[in-house]
Amino acid sequence: MLYFISLISLIVYIALKLDNASSLPMNDSFSIYADYRKKIDEILRQSITRKLPATLYDPLNYVLSGGGKRIRPMMVIFACEAAGGSFDDAVNASVALEMLHNFTLVHDDIMDNAETRRSEPTVHTKWNENVAILVGDQLIGLAYIYLLKTNSGNIKEITSAFTEGIIEVCEGQSFDKEYEERKDVGIDEYMMMIRKKTAKMLETSAAVGALIGGGDENFVSNVKEFALNTGLAFQIQDDLLDIIADEEEFGKKTGGDIIEGKKTYLLLKAFESAENVADKELIKKIIDNNGLKDATESDINKVRDVYVRSGAIESARKEIERFTKLAEDCLEQLPANIGRERLKWLTEMLMNRSI
Repeated sequence: MLYFISLISLIVYIALKLDNASSLPMNDSFSIYADYRKKIDEILRQSITRKLPATLYDPLNYVLSGGGKRIRPMMVIFACEAAGGSFDDAVNASVALEMLHNFTLVHDDIMDNAETRRSEPTVHTKWNENVAILVGDQLIGLAYIYLLKTNSGNIKEITSAFTEGIIEVCEGQSFDKEYEERKDVGIDEYMMMIRKKTAKMLETSAAVGALIGGGDENFVSNVKEFALNTGLAFQIQDDLLDIIADEEEFGKKTGGDIIEGKKTYLLLKAFESAENVADKELIKKIIDNNGLKDATESDINKVRDVYVRSGAIESARKEIERFTKLAEDCLEQLPANIGRERLKWLTEMLMNRSI
């Protein structure tokens, strides 16, 4: 109950921020976020100066003008500010992280056969797979160009952290695709996968920002752990929202993970914990058949009931709370300044999907 009360309070708080954003002073976190995002969007729009071949640069412009919350750039900038740096110090690296993030989206969409992204056609759908592969590759090259514009004595460490992020994200995606075919994936393997695929990008963003800001070893370690735990909480919450959220508010079809047979925390926990034979068989059917492709609303509700009976939903909530608390504890180890407050605000915004 306390979890729901605190969650509702945060949602109301952010909603009020949104309603009154235009009247807030510029030192407010939302206003700063909106201002920084606008500047980053403009840099992304201007980053492509070449026009030929059009088959490469037209889709690149399409991707970089596609919008988004710009969470990773904000993590870079706010971590830099928390370490004592500024927006100007971190802006080029923040753009690099956004380009890297878009590289993962373009290539993931190919592998997932996704037709839309943010309600718009994906690159391989609008053009073709060959174009999409090249666009993703080019985004990595552009990302390094912007990363190396960073003026910092820690550029070697910054580049190393960035490169390690690419390696682990690719590993995470590979594990994710491998798990689609396997029938024996365990919770520990799933947590390892989301640590690499989802949480690592946030960790990398925080590390890059902290290094640019001149944070010492202890600061960098704490801000990385903060971002990593935030990413883990976010992904498990994403799994949970797929089955309990309102479709209009969440922006995705309820039960989509069940239909597609995704190895989520809930599915794996239910398979591990279900005691009822019929419940176990239903979960096994989803795993064996790679989803319930023609599932009705009634079918989704039956699976939801299994998640409740098996304790999977309650377990997911506890894990979200645990990782959120770990993130908060790491944040408390950072110096009390405006950058730390903005990191805290960013986490609340991210976890409440309010923007």
